[in-house]
Formats: sequence, structure tokens, C-alpha cells
Amino acid sequence: MSNKIDQTLFSAHEHALEHQSCPKCQAEQREGELQLRHGKHGPFLGCNQYPECDFIKPLHQNDGHIVKELGVPCPECGNELVLRQGRYGMFIGCSHYPSCHHIESLDQPKQEQAPQTHSCPECNKGQLVERKTRFGKLFYACDNYPKCKFAVNQPPVTGKCEKCGYPLLVDKKLASGDKLQCADRKCHHIQQD
Repeated sequence: MSNKIDQTLFSAHEHALEHQSCPKCQAEQREGELQLRHGKHGPFLGCNQYPECDFIKPLHQNDGHIVKELGVPCPECGNELVLRQGRYGMFIGCSHYPSCHHIESLDQPKQEQAPQTHSCPECNKGQLVERKTRFGKLFYACDNYPKCKFAVNQPPVTGKCEKCGYPLLVDKKLASGDKLQCADRKCHHIQQD
């Protein structure tokens, strides 16, 4: 039994990319080939004639490819809706993209009851709306952003702080149960039942 490692196995995937002609150069009757390149978003294939040719092809599968057919008609065109994997995660879209641009978020709001609206206690012009951080955590912020930067992490509740008189409370989950807390950052008083 030989202890020698076959080094050609490690470079075989790189050789598979060699001599793949650039489709943009081919259409313009130029001699361009795709090369493996590295950018801030990871590896990609780029033309060796850059900057004359700017063709790139990503290697990762965040291109909106179809993951599953859902068997539900598109509300805009009537064709089937599909689950797609995109750059920012999974989403529902029309199977006839790009002729139909209908998309839906995976986390649709529950439509059983209308959400209660709360006016912003800071600017008194905007309404507090539910938002998500890029990590999927919920928070509630003024829709008058960027003029007003008011935000709270817990669900807002209509009421007035019994200690400072601030016009908004939040639903705070504690080990002893749910409590109402003042939404003012300087106060944070837990309301008495």
C-alpha cells in the first residue's frame, strides 16, 4: 500500500473551470475565458478580459432558484407560486418570473385581527410599526424614520406610566409573568397590577 498522496485530486476541480469561454465575449466574437476569482461576497467566475469585459457568474446558489413548487395560483397572473432561495433567504414568488414580479414574504402577518396602532410618543406624528432586524428579531419603531428614531424591543401597549406619565407602555415578559413596563428609557417602571 502506497503512502503517496495523489496531488492531482486536489487540483481537479480547478482544472474543470479551465477553458470555459466567456458567453459575453463569445457573443461579441472576442477571445475571453472564465477564471475563478475571489471577491467580498465569496468566489465567482469572471472573464479574464476584465476590465474590457465585465461578465461575472456567481458560484453560490442564492440566485432565486426554485426550491419547491407550491401548487397555489399567483394572485397577479394565475400561474403557480414557487418557493425560491434568494440572496436574503427563502421567499415565495411567481414561477413565471421575470414576466410576473409577484413575491411574498414567508412570514405573513396573521390576518385574524387587525393590529392595534400606537402613535409614536416621541414625535407624535408617526405610528409604531413592527419591524425585523437582519437576524429576524422583532422590534417596534416609528414609521417616521429617519426623522424620528424611536424604537422599543417589546410589544407596545396603550397606557400611561403611573410613575412618570409617559404615554406608552410595553409588554415585558418576566419569570413572574407578563408585566407592563414604562417605554421611556429613563424610567422603565414596572406598573402595579
